[in-house]
Amino acid sequence: MIVEPEEGKTLNFIEQIIEEEIAAGKNGGKVHTRFPPEPNGYLHIGHATSICLNFGLAAKYNGACNLRFDDTNPSKEDVEFTDAIQEDIKWLGFQWDGPVRYASDYFQQLYDWAEQMILEGKAYVDDQTAEEISAGRKTITEPGVNSPYRDRSVEENLDLFRRMKNGEFPEGSRVLRAKIDMAAANMLMRDPIMYRIIYCSHHRTGDRWCIYPMYDFTHGQSDYLEGITHSICTLEFEIHRPLYNWFLDQLTTTEYRPRQIEFARRNLNYTVMSKRRLLELVQKKYVSGWDDPRMPTICGLRRRGYTPESIRMFAEKVGVARREIVVDMALLEYCVREHLNKTAPRVMAVLDPVKVVIDNYPEGETEYMEIENNPEDVNAGVRKVAFARELFIERDDFMEDAPKKFFRLTPGQEVRLKGAYIIKCTGVDKDAGGNITLIHCTYDPESRSGSGTEASNRKVKGTLHWVAATDAILILGLLADVAEDFTYDTSKMEAFLVPAGTGVEVFATSLHYAPCGVDGQGFQVAIVLPQGTNYPLEGAHQKVEQGKAPSEDALLAATNKWLIGHAEGGLPEGSFLGLVGENLDVSK
Repeated sequence: MIVEPEEGKTLNFIEQIIEEEIAAGKNGGKVHTRFPPEPNGYLHIGHATSICLNFGLAAKYNGACNLRFDDTNPSKEDVEFTDAIQEDIKWLGFQWDGPVRYASDYFQQLYDWAEQMILEGKAYVDDQTAEEISAGRKTITEPGVNSPYRDRSVEENLDLFRRMKNGEFPEGSRVLRAKIDMAAANMLMRDPIMYRIIYCSHHRTGDRWCIYPMYDFTHGQSDYLEGITHSICTLEFEIHRPLYNWFLDQLTTTEYRPRQIEFARRNLNYTVMSKRRLLELVQKKYVSGWDDPRMPTICGLRRRGYTPESIRMFAEKVGVARREIVVDMALLEYCVREHLNKTAPRVMAVLDPVKVVIDNYPEGETEYMEIENNPEDVNAGVRKVAFARELFIERDDFMEDAPKKFFRLTPGQEVRLKGAYIIKCTGVDKDAGGNITLIHCTYDPESRSGSGTEASNRKVKGTLHWVAATDAILILGLLADVAEDFTYDTSKMEAFLVPAGTGVEVFATSLHYAPCGVDGQGFQVAIVLPQGTNYPLEGAHQKVEQGKAPSEDALLAATNKWLIGHAEGGLPEGSFLGLVGENLDVSK
């Protein structure tokens, strides 16, 4: 669950309210929250922060948190969404109190309350169209006008409402409205709609009902029925609070009321945070589904490789505010890097390779170096990594004419290969264009890391990551310019890696990315090869003609350098691309 905040940490304004109420003995010191999504889509990163807040408050104050689906609109709801939401909450590391609850559990009680309000002259059946009702409410600067049906008798209203329930009228022909105040400054108080006619099968109640309560008539009463003490809502529901309280004042006699507290939504820059817009992307097939890694949904982030711990950390760092805020995407990325940095197996990869040959190393010989899986976790163990005469290092880790304080590889300077030997550059080979194609080095055979020799303890200023050319696997190929030639020449390299980002478009084929915790359902990334080339990697044979991109459906834009993943069956889960060069395991 959520880690307890550090001692002495400042309380947010919601925690301050709760602690004041606990101190005053309100609700017997009990804290009972809820997370009440509408089952009309999948949850996104904004919902994730709300989940963390509601469940986190309950955990902090030894209370409980309900999961309740406010399923009041059967035309837009589906059991697919309820199942997905439950899975997302569990994946984030939370468990609701008791069974899953539904607003539909309370349909009969809500109907009885509606009849009670009719009998008390506080509700009436309106025959106006939706457009006429809207026009009658007028604007914020002028009072609304009463419906011509507002003064119907109790008997007539009750008869019509029961006939609405029995399905005697066409859909949309009548509604039940609360009789409040058509001149109220709060537009929601101008005789709000309580019930409408909808002929649509409900995912839980089937065809039992053909009238359904409005969200505003359902939400507050559901909180009341469940004994919720603190209804934590986003700021857009602040204007709804007087209406929720008005309904409860008419229907209940106890002093107990759920206390609604609003906080500002936490938007993420460059990110669509509208469930309606996300639904549109899915329906129009701009994305492959709700779990497309490009989607800001929780399941999309999961497929992309985010961990539940990183999302909880994000929610903690964003905090709670009273005003709308826009959070930089970089904070979310920082959180996943922070978590993976501490927990993921740390393995080496080369993104922009240049070949190194160690001239005094025996040809055909291979050694296996023991390298820690995670330097921040002593319990993570070690792995064996092949070392050979020919290696790949990062091109940026070498400079022929280096400035001062360049502590990586340069002619005449020593560096250590991580977990292996100290090497010294003796020269380079170049092509006709002056580009370095090969770096010649020598090594000190007494300097092997961990051997305990005097040479192994010799201090050098630079340490480089590397990949043995004889043991490398091609993970990603990049067609830098489809109209020109391929960036790297596979005839001169046995394998290479390139950045997954910086505008690079990666195409779906049979090489799988398998993010943390996803059982083989990860998003796919392509190997893109020069025209006519078929790289012999099992399960990933692919020919791509220059000038021809894969279909639009297969396109996956990789916009981050740290995408999590590995070749099918080849790497440990949790490996990731882009953290200080130690990323994807390229050993077989």
